[in-house]
Amino acid sequence: MRDSSLPTRRAVLGLTAAALPLSAATPASAATVIGGERLARGGVQVRGATGLPRKITARAWLLADCESGEVLASFDAHRRLAPASTLKMLFADTVLKKFERTERYRVKDSDISDVPAGSSLVGIKPGITYTVEQLWQGVFLRSGNDAVHVLAHMNGGIAQTVAEMQAKAADLQALDTHVVSPDGFDHPGQLSSAYDLTLFARHGLKDDDFRGYCGTRTANFPAGGKKTFQIQNTDRLLTGSWGLGTYKGLFGVKNGYTSHAGNTFTGGATRGGRTLLVTVMHPDSGSNAVYEEAAALLDWGFEEGSSAQAVGALVDPLSEGGASASPSPTTAKGAAGAAGKGAAAGSGSSGPSRWRLAEGGAGTLALLGAGALTLRRRRRTATADPRDTPAS
Repeated sequence: MRDSSLPTRRAVLGLTAAALPLSAATPASAATVIGGERLARGGVQVRGATGLPRKITARAWLLADCESGEVLASFDAHRRLAPASTLKMLFADTVLKKFERTERYRVKDSDISDVPAGSSLVGIKPGITYTVEQLWQGVFLRSGNDAVHVLAHMNGGIAQTVAEMQAKAADLQALDTHVVSPDGFDHPGQLSSAYDLTLFARHGLKDDDFRGYCGTRTANFPAGGKKTFQIQNTDRLLTGSWGLGTYKGLFGVKNGYTSHAGNTFTGGATRGGRTLLVTVMHPDSGSNAVYEEAAALLDWGFEEGSSAQAVGALVDPLSEGGASASPSPTTAKGAAGAAGKGAAAGSGSSGPSRWRLAEGGAGTLALLGAGALTLRRRRRTATADPRDTPAS
């Protein structure tokens, strides 16, 4: 029988998340064991394979098979940490399909007046008309918070977009994630996890536009009139820069950096017909460490990790029949089946339970209030938060 105290505890978590520090060791999803019981444990989780890279300093990481959803290995997968610009994957999951690529929009001063001071910018200027495609190139290639804010205002405003992102996270079963701003900039209580970021990437990659944007290396961006300037993707494994070569088979997905969060990265690569996803959060030091550790984990996954048995699974969205909680996997096949079939073992049910729906409603109300308060504060005073740019 499910503990009758769960709805109250989860609702309280949603309503008080804005007061949390930017790092929390206790996973928000532990109560429902999202992805399997082993992923709720601390420390390295791996079965049936050896040889994991020894020099992995990240505070959390996860490696998974993109197609089956099997989690091949992880470390503190549900640890809640500041996501930086990797949260833009959830923004894209939420907003990307709302506007046609060819739609044109003339930017107003108010569209970018609430961009946090010190943000990474692609160079949006009021009075210039951009296509939606160009705005998304600004989001994915340059991690431009100005492009995010323009799209968010097109979507009804910052507060509405934040609430929709939180609802999308709930549907994806990304319960470690608490959204305060759509751009991933450092704000108290803005949290996610290696597990959730990998969910965002896997879901987004099902969309051709998402996949196309995150894999674009360079693009020409409007500078006013007939002038343009070139922007380059800041994913160093994709473009090969700052002393790193391109990673064979890598096609994206999203990197991020703030001086508080450090470096975060979710990447995807295909070799020999197999596609793996890796998320690395907060390595100890070095701007290249997040890429080097991601590459090392991908190498292991394509080699020694090919014999690994699943320690968990990336669950499917509730709206697509995903189970509301995943069982502890016993075999790789069983873990993938739990995610793919959308039925919790032993429950015989699919879709959200009543307590989960109540939790989602409470979280959305909390986020609407938090978003409106944040917007008012931004308009009163400029922030002094650190830059949200990929370290350079």
